[in-house]
Amino acid sequence: MNHHDHVDLLKPANLASGGTWADLGAGSGAFTLALRELAGPEALIYAVDRDASRLRQLEQNFRARFGENATLRTLLGDFSKPLPLPTLDGALMANSLHFFREKEAVLRQVGSLLKPAGLLLLVEYNVDSGNLWVPYPLSFETYRDLAPRAGFGEPRRLATHPSSFLRGFYSALAYKE
Repeated sequence: MNHHDHVDLLKPANLASGGTWADLGAGSGAFTLALRELAGPEALIYAVDRDASRLRQLEQNFRARFGENATLRTLLGDFSKPLPLPTLDGALMANSLHFFREKEAVLRQVGSLLKPAGLLLLVEYNVDSGNLWVPYPLSFETYRDLAPRAGFGEPRRLATHPSSFLRGFYSALAYKE
């Protein structure tokens, strides 16, 4: 996938400009860049990951695309545990939830970071059985059952994208209840 594909997966969310966001499990930032493009220059984005070198790469890519004064904060950490973040308008989890077996607990933790009616954008492989690299994926149908148990409203599928690896991707949005 390329940047245009990342944007297309998130674009149907029709994000308002600005707000305080976190990309949880940001890695080198492919979806962080898409989020910034859609939320605009007024958005404050926190990129959270456990890999400092990937966060440094993300900062370089972000500044190269949006300029030296673009607002991005990186945070080295594990989003399945409490984090020193402000209350968020929204969170993005792109290909990060599939690393956790206990997804409900992780989603509850993510929900604790969001303001009431805060937005969760999820991008995942649309399968329920994984492999060494994607150990615990969840299909949209599984996510639809899981999200309400974890404190979110019923998710809405936004878009899909084919993949030669594990069928394909979907994006979804759900609001904190």
